[in-house]
Amino acid sequence: MIRILLADDHPVVRAGLRAVLEGEPDFEILGEAVDGLDAIHLTESLEPDVLVLDIVMPDMDGLEVTRRVRESMLQTRVVVLSIHANESYAAQALRNGASAYVVKSAPTQFLMDAIRAAVEGKTFFSPPLSKKTIQSYLAKTQESQFDPFSLLTTRERVILQLTVHGLRSTEIGSRLYISSRTVETHRAHIATKLGLRTQAELIHFALQNGMLLMEEIHSEEQKNT
Repeated sequence: MIRILLADDHPVVRAGLRAVLEGEPDFEILGEAVDGLDAIHLTESLEPDVLVLDIVMPDMDGLEVTRRVRESMLQTRVVVLSIHANESYAAQALRNGASAYVVKSAPTQFLMDAIRAAVEGKTFFSPPLSKKTIQSYLAKTQESQFDPFSLLTTRERVILQLTVHGLRSTEIGSRLYISSRTVETHRAHIATKLGLRTQAELIHFALQNGMLLMEEIHSEEQKNT
């Protein structure tokens, strides 16, 4: 039996994953985690063969969970689920130790294949991604040393990340203890530095470049509390 832990902050998604995976005779669902920290704690206590987790979760994103799990729980393989069919996200997941990256819009059979491949020590990517496209992306990023986000201050990077996660200016201001007007000012500076014009362009740019900086967000919030 392949022992599996599910991690997603949406109950409906977890229920759907459980229903699909429990139909496989060689799969056993050990439990469900509701956020990043919960995923780490349950992985440590249950020691699953495979952790199936979403990228965007409360408390800690899936990429950071992947890194920590693979550093401390070498026997647990990680299969990342994501809405993003994006080479940068998949490449970062691979760098952090994930065995597979499955796009949520893919047929469920790809998730099952990913889990079995992970247990066998193989890497797996669901369409439209492939091992070839990820390797090509990694080669290109290694050739280029310039990081566009290096132009931004820590505060600007945090505000951009919170914007990507769908928070409004008032919500961002509340979390960082600044006014919504100040948030808008920072956002304008971000757009100028990156040569972008609209909020939609900012979000698209961040997603295309694989920006997931939850650790910086937590650090920034703690400085203000």
